[in-house]
Amino acid sequence: MSFFSLTSGGAIGDTLPTLSKCWLQVSKKAVFVQASALLVLSSALWLQPSRAAQPHIVEVPAGPAFVKLPGAKEINARSGQSLRTDALLRTKKPGRMQVMLGNGRQFRMGGDALLRLGSSNVELLKGSIIGWIKPGTPRLNPFKIKTRLATASIQGTTVFLEFTDDQFKVFSWEGTVLVETSNGRRFTLRSGQQLLLDLKRQMAEVSSRLDGLEAALGEQGGIVTPPTTGRDGSLSPRSRQDDQEEVTWEPPQPISTQDAERRLQKSLLINGFSTPLETLPDIERELGVSAPTP
Repeated sequence: MSFFSLTSGGAIGDTLPTLSKCWLQVSKKAVFVQASALLVLSSALWLQPSRAAQPHIVEVPAGPAFVKLPGAKEINARSGQSLRTDALLRTKKPGRMQVMLGNGRQFRMGGDALLRLGSSNVELLKGSIIGWIKPGTPRLNPFKIKTRLATASIQGTTVFLEFTDDQFKVFSWEGTVLVETSNGRRFTLRSGQQLLLDLKRQMAEVSSRLDGLEAALGEQGGIVTPPTTGRDGSLSPRSRQDDQEEVTWEPPQPISTQDAERRLQKSLLINGFSTPLETLPDIERELGVSAPTP
């Protein structure tokens, strides 16, 4: 029997088509398995929280700046450092830092500031902060910045807050800001409007009224009970509530274009970082002002 006859009509010739079919079936199965593995891997990567979505420090252009995670000691803040809920962030002049919360929420805090991180919000205990939501981010829940006196809520807006012993200020750089005070009042700020509370003046007025009341009661033989203080000299919760009820809120007022220009030119929270504020074009368009040239 010749080789030609074996390969063309013999046993070997009959086997070749079968082997080819088997090889094709195995190849198809291998391709299917590989494709399935790639699909599973890509799904796992997609479902895994991205690094950028986790709360973290974006930049610390100047110190001193500190971070205290829950249950840990306070350490120096550094760019790229991961954060979590209830972390305390603190700065001392000229320190400042920028933080990404996720879902487009970011903020920058100035010197001599202290705040606590929430899951998607922040609580400003003292100092100054500018917060915004990245343009184009789906508007789901508002970004809230809380203080003891009031809470500012923004959606696709840029807001500045300052809370010191002397004053409480909320300023809308662009967009609508909703402010709800601790005693239930509500205000809506538009671009270029400011809600200002002169705490020093109002506390002086309260003190003057108390002095007058004390003098009047003294003449009548009455007794004035001083407010309760803690070991650190701070007012008790009840006294704080009384103070908040004494606060007189005035409606928000617009600031002049010249004042807005001056603030923009001098703001370290806007100009004191390596990258421009994401909403800076919106601010310039809304207020008719221009940021300093880098």
